[in-house]
Amino acid sequence: MNIAAIGVGSNINPDYNIKKAKQILTKDHKLLGSSSFIKTRPIGFKDENDFLNGAFLISTDLKFEEFIEYLKKVEKKLGRIKSYKKFSSRTIDLDLVVWNEKIIDKDFFTRKFLRNSIIELLPNLNNRQKP
Repeated sequence: MNIAAIGVGSNINPDYNIKKAKQILTKDHKLLGSSSFIKTRPIGFKDENDFLNGAFLISTDLKFEEFIEYLKKVEKKLGRIKSYKKFSSRTIDLDLVVWNEKIIDKDFFTRKFLRNSIIELLPNLNNRQKP
């Protein structure tokens, strides 16, 4: 069994898309927790809607690479279109941040809203420093 902390965000119909992502994830995996969700300003562009950001903690039988592919499929199912612009509007953004208590996404250290959401679910990570 693997434990995954997923950063979740949306700025296109966020209430609906985050709820839908949660439904899909919990149909296929065990939901261990859900953080608070907060509104954040878009990073890298100004003329877009605010994001709703938070995190889910999931238990899965999938291996690391399989889980990454699974998250991409969920994003696609919910209408995520990969843009040439790194920072653009999206129906859903699912980023694997922590895998079995190992921080794998450097954004954990640079985005306070993401760090706070993950720490809410995994408080022992609060003592970890940037590698």
